Amino acid sequence: MVRTVGVEEELLLVDERSGDAQALSTAVLALAERRAEGDSVFESELHRQQLEFATEPRADMRELAEEILRWRAEAARSAAEAGGAVVALATSPLPVSPTIGEGERYRWLADKFGLTTQEQLTCGCHVHVSVESDEEGVAVLDRIRPWLAVLLALSANSPFWQGQDTTYGSYRSRVWGRWPSSGPVEIFGSARRYHDEVQALVDTGVLRDKGMIYFDARLSHRYPTVEIRVADVCLEPADAALLATLARGLVETAARAWRAGDPPEPYGVGLLRMAAWQAGRSGLEGELLHPATMRPASGPDVLRALLAHVRDALEESGDLAAAEEGIDQVLKRGTGARIQRDALARTGSLRDAVAECVTRTRG
Repeated sequence: MVRTVGVEEELLLVDERSGDAQALSTAVLALAERRAEGDSVFESELHRQQLEFATEPRADMRELAEEILRWRAEAARSAAEAGGAVVALATSPLPVSPTIGEGERYRWLADKFGLTTQEQLTCGCHVHVSVESDEEGVAVLDRIRPWLAVLLALSANSPFWQGQDTTYGSYRSRVWGRWPSSGPVEIFGSARRYHDEVQALVDTGVLRDKGMIYFDARLSHRYPTVEIRVADVCLEPADAALLATLARGLVETAARAWRAGDPPEPYGVGLLRMAAWQAGRSGLEGELLHPATMRPASGPDVLRALLAHVRDALEESGDLAAAEEGIDQVLKRGTGARIQRDALARTGSLRDAVAECVTRTRG
């Protein structure tokens, strides 16, 4: 049976003319709620300059891609009625003073973590892939660890921060890494050990609850899924669908390896942090650490190695041809980080670059 996949995307709310991030989430959510048939798919986020939506779990990746486009279009429609626009950028290219959202949870985060919370205006993409049990899910987490940095490189879409070029492809990943529970994790070996570790982290009192387990990939505390959280939100809708396709391939490949008795790669967290830093730094433009060796290799070569790693799973699910085409496209035109930098070089204006990205967000 083919695993289902769901995607959560965080979008930036901006003024369409100036490109400045705007605290419009309350108005946008109210407008979206008014038009919704049943429960709205949109939710507030930590800052009022952002908006989140979640797709339904889908077995057919074409249907998932269509749903991503549909909710991006609906978000754009509601934002326009509120006097703004949505853009799939993982950080604001222009200077911004983020506004913490309403609610007791967000106030707790602001009080506990101070400037870290204030500066977390970042937009990610979370991919949920169904698993049969927590045991299978933890076995998957143990075996996908070396490949998560490649998904980060593929999604790199945050080169600018407070009006400056950071020289990173994904600066969001560096900002997100300030949370104490973020990043790569050790090999757990069993569901019991995973849950014991999560509970121990919560029991420290540093974290509010299990919702603050910000591992690069974790067991969802709400759904029977592995939740891969490492990626920037993708500028191009097609890249979001490609990311979800490769994530499902990774989960299926890892589950098969577990059932066959193949052990996970014994890389320590230190090496995985190096791989994540390199992916955030270069995206697909420079070198990455190859998951098979943890030695430098070109970004395109490592991305193609990921495709080879999950090829059998993609072929069986009918997704191989689409994944090959998606990889060819992203290597030809570049990630969101390259598109943003190219737009700035062409127009000489970060505001014009944001305007171009607003159009690209809609697909």
